[in-house]
Amino acid sequence: MDESLRLLGEGAVSLKEMAIPRRLELIYQCIEAVGQVAREWVEAACDAKRIDKNSLARVEEVTAGPLATIRFLQLFGQTLKDVQSNGSPRIPGVVVKRHGQCRVPVFPTRQMYDALLFRPMAAETWLDPAVDANAIHRESLARCCGKKSVPEVVVVLGAGNVSSIPATDALSKIFGESCAVALKLNPVNAYLGSFFESAFKPLVDANLFRLSSGGMETGQHLIQHPATNGVHITGSINSHDNIVWGVDSQREQRRQTNQPILQKSITSELGNVSPWAIVPGQYTRAELWAQAQTIASSITNNVSFNCIATKLIVTCRNWPQRQEFLGMIEEIMSGVPRRFAYYPGAAERFERFSDIPATDPERLPWTLLRDIDPVAAPHLLQDESFTCVCAELAIEADSESDFMFKATELMNEQVWGTLAATFTLTSATEKRYAAELDECLRKLRYGTIGINQWPALSFALMSPPWGGHPSSNLQNAQSGIGFVHNTYLLDRPEKTILRAPLKMMPKPIWYTSHRHPEQVAWDMLHMYLRPSPLRLPRLFWSSLTG
Repeated sequence: MDESLRLLGEGAVSLKEMAIPRRLELIYQCIEAVGQVAREWVEAACDAKRIDKNSLARVEEVTAGPLATIRFLQLFGQTLKDVQSNGSPRIPGVVVKRHGQCRVPVFPTRQMYDALLFRPMAAETWLDPAVDANAIHRESLARCCGKKSVPEVVVVLGAGNVSSIPATDALSKIFGESCAVALKLNPVNAYLGSFFESAFKPLVDANLFRLSSGGMETGQHLIQHPATNGVHITGSINSHDNIVWGVDSQREQRRQTNQPILQKSITSELGNVSPWAIVPGQYTRAELWAQAQTIASSITNNVSFNCIATKLIVTCRNWPQRQEFLGMIEEIMSGVPRRFAYYPGAAERFERFSDIPATDPERLPWTLLRDIDPVAAPHLLQDESFTCVCAELAIEADSESDFMFKATELMNEQVWGTLAATFTLTSATEKRYAAELDECLRKLRYGTIGINQWPALSFALMSPPWGGHPSSNLQNAQSGIGFVHNTYLLDRPEKTILRAPLKMMPKPIWYTSHRHPEQVAWDMLHMYLRPSPLRLPRLFWSSLTG
């Protein structure tokens, strides 16, 4: 391990001086290498999670694995080309300044036929008010392509639940911040090691990437090693705080006096009690059903072992369609086969958060707890369950706008986390209360906010920055500090707003009711590997017949 870190130190020095053509060469070599191992990568993930050969859930390991990784590489490659030819990234639209803040379109991108494949979904990133509209890339561009004063080796502690997380965390550090990376895989998905070594061999050969596995001792060795300069962790808030403040009896005192034992920089993504607020209004049955499918899919995806899985549905108590809507979610989830609970401790967490015995600890039931009392069960708002339990909290409100403001305050002040939140609302409500909605969006302290769409899509799109709201700090990290992805190299992102209609056409492949989502995902991966309009007809056909 010491020799690997020594070589990474050499790589970090070379990266500081590396010209854009060489960086591009590495990116496109990695794209080809990921494509070559993609099938084996997905099969290994399905085997590890005990996903049956005929299961519709196999699509998750394609989309949240090699497909997302290739998308990141392609988009970042285009950004470097733009920097090479124009001096800065070319964003897909016009920067608008509202309420003293730059709002930058980040999706659909100009690449990958996004406007055709995802229309009319769109995303814009709002930047810190101090960022100048004429210099939205200055700091990030300097980190990416400037000659840094000190070469850096960063330890990336990978997440165990989604295979593209450790991959794109590492790639974000290498290409976005010009750091060499020592990636330690989580024991839960250490099986990815051989595929990552093959997929990122060009980076290994350039001494920009090294891989290790093991337990806490391995991680501590890397973190404390004098050859490493910083840490990035995707995991739990407890793991983060153990690293920063220690595990002994002086931990809380150190936190209170802001005296961390970690004397290196740290960035992080640390989970969320992800809330989804349903603004009262008159929805058609088709609109309700489509949103119920979206929410149900956000709960069942990856057995609910996602930091972005919906954990709290906020409703208006006197909304006439409330019970009908909750019944739809339960009906959809009842039709989804139970899956192997592969993440350690799932059954114990299920019993704690549902108050229901785990009669089959290996295959837990999808559970919606209606009309909870937040005083009697505060942990449902304050602790991330990381298991297949979602709660509904009904609040009193006099109107749609009253509900929006009350839900905003609730999510900011009573719900733990700053990663992502969602509003569902009718087009009539959005039009009538546009100013009120915009005010709520400005107030919400979340790194991603969905409108009628699961914010996890923002993670998979790669062009938006992904991370917790920057109001967090080391003493109260909440959902984490810093952002990854951010392929347009935007300075000091504050939040991304992801907008979609109530109903998406064709049927999204993340819906549990899609008939052949895996085929669509592979068609998309092949198109991402070698983008061409000739690949679109096959992709359109598989999408439209789902």
